[in-house]
Amino acid sequence: MTRAAGVVLTLVGLLLGFARPGAAACEACVTAGAGRAVLALPPGTPLGGYGSLDRRLLFPDVFGRYPHAFWLKPSRGQREPLAARALTLERDGTRVTWVTLDLVAVDQELTRLLTARLGPDVGTLIVSASHTHSGPGAFVHSLLAEVLTMDRFDGLVREAILAAAVGAVRMAEASRAPARVGVARIDGPGVVRSRLGKPLDHDVIVLALRRVDGAPVAVVWNFAIHNTMLGPSNIELAGDVTGSASLALEKQLAVPALFVNGALGDVSPARHGAAALPGVAAELVRAVLDGWGAAVPLADATLRAQTITLALPAPRLSLRNCLGRWVPRSLALPLGGAFPRQSALTGVALGTAAWVAVPGELQTALGRRVKLAARELFGEGFVAGVSNDYLGYLLTAADYAEPTYVSCASLYGADAGERITEQAVAVLTELRGRSPAAGGHGR
Repeated sequence: MTRAAGVVLTLVGLLLGFARPGAAACEACVTAGAGRAVLALPPGTPLGGYGSLDRRLLFPDVFGRYPHAFWLKPSRGQREPLAARALTLERDGTRVTWVTLDLVAVDQELTRLLTARLGPDVGTLIVSASHTHSGPGAFVHSLLAEVLTMDRFDGLVREAILAAAVGAVRMAEASRAPARVGVARIDGPGVVRSRLGKPLDHDVIVLALRRVDGAPVAVVWNFAIHNTMLGPSNIELAGDVTGSASLALEKQLAVPALFVNGALGDVSPARHGAAALPGVAAELVRAVLDGWGAAVPLADATLRAQTITLALPAPRLSLRNCLGRWVPRSLALPLGGAFPRQSALTGVALGTAAWVAVPGELQTALGRRVKLAARELFGEGFVAGVSNDYLGYLLTAADYAEPTYVSCASLYGADAGERITEQAVAVLTELRGRSPAAGGHGR
């Protein structure tokens, strides 16, 4: 690069607000680093997310033909590399470590094991699954999940996931340096449909992290979609549409691209199939790049985090929701210890941006309540769905009362979604340090 070109780039950086000379350059900086590691899964790892006949072996593998599959078919190679991606943020003694994984979900045990391996310096940990239904199964210790959608637990598969997550975090920690964070909200493409015939949220939220000289560090992008474009007939390991989009973003930006799913409970792709996937991924990539270019650097980089415990009722399967209106509302199948009785919500505020990590699949209407509260209290906000644990679908009380696939998989009663939404708003309010009655803080 010539000296003149360097001067031009510096001036561009100054105009954009990402590069400032002198000692005051990082008044609005955080210390940030990012990393990425491939999931080195054992060959033949089964896919997790579907339990239909397309994925299922005709007979369980009682004769040990497949080293890692039992109920489900072993995978046949990889459509694309699966990855763990990590971002560390630190400011004034508060550290947040964020890990995203190409998995259908994460459970408490995986989050707990990862926390223990990373050690006490991890700070507040968020582990977010992309919700791909073509990622690995066999990593969850739950008989119900094993039989239905995840296959028999295999320690080697879970170890591969943990090793990749730790590797990505260590890379992020090793690359920590001052960075500025920009945020943008883009009206995303119309690539989703509602499972319930309700209004959707097409927002693509982008966090753009750059060094003080303008060099990219990472991009975090948030969008609500079920990663089910490939469908149950696919038995190649894959990140589905958001995995493909993240890989394309990484080629263009040369930094980790962390996809964080949103309030996806009632959101499906508008198109399905391997032939349609590249086009949908390209539309998402364009939206994220628009957000990357439009991201306004935060003038305030104050970092705060808050985690609260969620006490949950006993999980049960509503037979009416699963079978139809003819079944009495009172009939339900207790699920015992198959799902947790306690979980957590984690909220993070970074200057005028905030988000809440929710351990399940919020319905769009509930997710919008959380996002609007975050915008009122801070300026911008989003929901990080399927993070740190998995509680199934979380619906409004009205939609829980209607028999559908979505309400069938809502396991904590009619008011669970509403209560968790209220608690998410309470976390944001506590982070803001005032009650909702104190008035707005919109931009």
